[in-house]
Amino acid sequence: MAFSSGNHARGVAIAAKRLGIRAIIVMPSDAPAVKLEGTRAEGAEIILYDRRNESREAIAAKISEETGATVVPSFDDPDIVAGQGTAGLEIIEQLGRQPGQIVIPCGGGGLASGIALACPEAQIVIVEPEGWDDMGRSLDLGEIVPVAADAPSTICDAIMTPRVSPITFGILQARRAASLSVSDVEVEDAIRFAWDKHQIVVEPGAAVGLAALVAGKTAPSDATVVILSGGNIDPALHARIVA
Repeated sequence: MAFSSGNHARGVAIAAKRLGIRAIIVMPSDAPAVKLEGTRAEGAEIILYDRRNESREAIAAKISEETGATVVPSFDDPDIVAGQGTAGLEIIEQLGRQPGQIVIPCGGGGLASGIALACPEAQIVIVEPEGWDDMGRSLDLGEIVPVAADAPSTICDAIMTPRVSPITFGILQARRAASLSVSDVEVEDAIRFAWDKHQIVVEPGAAVGLAALVAGKTAPSDATVVILSGGNIDPALHARIVA
């Protein structure tokens, strides 16, 4: 079983389907329909929760205790970090060398910390939604701090992580990662840019790194790589943004 707003959820559901085992996924009730439907289509059982007032970790732990299911976390696990870090190995393979800078969307930090380990010579820049920039604030303060209880709403559902883990924080702190945050308006500009210039469909949470570049919050350096980490966006929302 797993807890996720949709991308990790569907990945776990696909893996369980291939292995012929049951999958239970804890997902927020406000997750985009395309993510809920995609996860159900893979045969997973979905448990909905209120991300503002309930703990997905607590719900998953209770279900695990009752059913014996193994929880597959979305970022708080060394194997998950290592697996997501293979994206960094692909970057090196495609470029033929270490990139100078990698700009990465960040929720719990699994992808960013994995890539940071795989690409030790690159400057790591993490990007989060405004008000949900707990990794950035944690790095600034030198200790983990959670997202504020009254954090603003954001279209970046995939990376609305209330608290990062010691594993991901420790890696990014050791790598001296830089951090930025972007607004929903800047994210929409990035989604539009990706479609207009490259015909790429990018979901909001996956577009924050590109948003930081398009908004001029970070400048491309030699061999800058920007991670676009997903395309699970409701078609109606994408159509509205790119219109």
